[in-house]
Amino acid sequence: MRPVCHICPRHCSPEEGKYGYCRARRNEKDHIICKNYGWLTALALDPVEKKPLRHFYPGRLILSAGSYGCNLRCPFCQNHQISMAGHEAETMYFSPESLVQKAVELKKQGNIGLAYTYNEPLIGYEYVQDCAKLIQEQGMKNVVVTNGIICAEPLQELLPYIDAMNIDLKGFTQENYDFVRGDLETVKNSIALASQSCHVEVTALIVPDKNDSEENMRELSKWLASLRKDIPLHVTRFFPLYEMQDQPPTPIHTIYRLAEIARENLQYVYEGNC
Repeated sequence: MRPVCHICPRHCSPEEGKYGYCRARRNEKDHIICKNYGWLTALALDPVEKKPLRHFYPGRLILSAGSYGCNLRCPFCQNHQISMAGHEAETMYFSPESLVQKAVELKKQGNIGLAYTYNEPLIGYEYVQDCAKLIQEQGMKNVVVTNGIICAEPLQELLPYIDAMNIDLKGFTQENYDFVRGDLETVKNSIALASQSCHVEVTALIVPDKNDSEENMRELSKWLASLRKDIPLHVTRFFPLYEMQDQPPTPIHTIYRLAEIARENLQYVYEGNC
């Protein structure tokens, strides 16, 4: 019987030597191995607001690290060069110890910790967990920028080490999630669990004719408010990228209108990419 990956609800069970859907976890000798462990495609000292986080150490910087692979297939992905790549991606190796050492060295430049971002970081769950434990020991902060497609058990194991998360909410119907090959209920559960444990902000990228209805935003914001009215929501403008380069960008007036609808339910709503 082949091993099953329990990180995300796809529960991939690849053949020996083959990768799962995320292109980062592989069956090796009947064990699921995190093959992107320590292999980074991007490393930068970013403003916290770029994650985006508006209510978590504003004005500060955070060392941001990304690898390769993703467990969604968003046709509009802005980082598709790495999220859709596998082990062939151009990478540099950092052990958890060496990455944390770099984060500590950058404290004098204003760094507050580590952000796991750019691709989907939680498919490299073991690496995030190992780094997060070391960062916490240094008294620094851990931030995860994620699509929220992760099973409850591994998320709950990770949350004690995480200080803040930005979670994408790519619409509020399963039809929206069919478009990106994901599962709405899993993301809702991730947001609910994380909001009980750490600072959470949510990003809703608005794609024309996909998730831009007023009803969608009204239901989305009502649900977020049922968890906490003070969860910040980023209503973000789509630009044509990857497989949707023939699609026009989201009209600016749409972003502002949807943000106003979200403010009927939430205390903090921010327009993005306008």
